[in-house]
Amino acid sequence: MTVRPFEAGLAKTRGSFLSRLRDLALQERLDESYWHEFEAVLIATDLSVSVVDEIVRRLREREASFKLNGPQQVEGALREELVALLSTGDRALHLDGSPAVVLLVGVNGSGKTTTAAKLARRLAAAGRKPLLAAADTFRAAAIEQLETWAARVKIPVVSGTPGGDPAAVVFDAIQAARTRGADVVLADTAGRLHTKENLMAELTKVVRVAGRAREGAPDEVLLVLDGTTGQNAIPQARTFTAAARVTGLVVTKLDGTAKGGAVFSVARELGLPVKFLGIGEGMDDLVPMDPEPFVDGMFARDA
Repeated sequence: MTVRPFEAGLAKTRGSFLSRLRDLALQERLDESYWHEFEAVLIATDLSVSVVDEIVRRLREREASFKLNGPQQVEGALREELVALLSTGDRALHLDGSPAVVLLVGVNGSGKTTTAAKLARRLAAAGRKPLLAAADTFRAAAIEQLETWAARVKIPVVSGTPGGDPAAVVFDAIQAARTRGADVVLADTAGRLHTKENLMAELTKVVRVAGRAREGAPDEVLLVLDGTTGQNAIPQARTFTAAARVTGLVVTKLDGTAKGGAVFSVARELGLPVKFLGIGEGMDDLVPMDPEPFVDGMFARDA
């Protein structure tokens, strides 16, 4: 049997809560003890307290209006609430500029570089002509890593020199895209620590210079978050959204964590759509967020 991507990628998250949820379904009634245990099950997946409170409030409203008549019906209602949480915002990738410009931002280790390469591969498969920009000039290893990935996915790359100006690399990449006929520039920016004000100012400069190279750029600023950090990603994400015009989120490494519930919390707390998910280490394991299959993957019955 072929396992669908979300089912495979969410195996650890599913294992952390699904059996407990189904044990709760064996209880006789929806009393205070039930709801207390239900909250604990959701929090264990790294759903934030505020999101759990919202879900429980809505489910108890269903109970009060006789639309939820026992523990056996909670799983289906919970699915609906989780899908609704992820169904707000614009999840489309807007690449209307000529060339379109996408900046990938986030801290070191979040998966920006591999996400840039995997996204380039997806776009090439869809008929676009992407070009990668190695604008993380603070780390020579980051430049080499993107160049290696670019070779693997057969996408051209414009690289800066270690210690060089990252904004200049993005500017040069946009110019190179015009010369080479590329229609999308994907820039891997430095993994700036969100507590470093000078580095966040540098990110703001990258955004500003991209707009000089092509009016209206960047088209998208994707904040890449490491899913294994759970809700701890939220404070750093707030700072990135203040420094750059973040348009959407990419949550990576979901296959390696039982904290998949953080996806809902991050989206709700930041008020930003989750546009892509990293669910594995393969070149094709970056997938667009689709709320219903994603939630279904959390509830799938393992063989």
